[in-house]
Amino acid sequence: MPHLNVQIREEDLDGQTEPKLIRALTEAVASVLGGWAYAAAVMDLFGIPQHRWGAGGTPGAARAPIVTLHMRERGLAAPGRAGTPALLIGAITDAVCAALREGVRKHVTVLIVGIPAGRSGVGGEPV
Repeated sequence: MPHLNVQIREEDLDGQTEPKLIRALTEAVASVLGGWAYAAAVMDLFGIPQHRWGAGGTPGAARAPIVTLHMRERGLAAPGRAGTPALLIGAITDAVCAALREGVRKHVTVLIVGIPAGRSGVGGEPV
């Protein structure tokens, strides 16, 4: 199951941005991984106040979100899907720009965390 954590400036969350961002990111992941990802994608948006955000040693400097995608490692290296991480990074960056504004593109950070089999669990059971 793809799980996205989005750290974004609290000031950029206005009640209208959240549904756009959730929809755009879900569509981006599904466009790379396949239609099954629509129902499986989970998203958390974390608003961070401007005074608690910084880049290059300057508080409040960067305005673009950080998106971390956690998913099974094998999904990133599926046969016949060469370049899946690069495709995901591009699609996620495009989705953020579509939901927010193109001007954030050069600052959007995407992290992909591949989780090996047996290192996650549901209901107390490793999967």
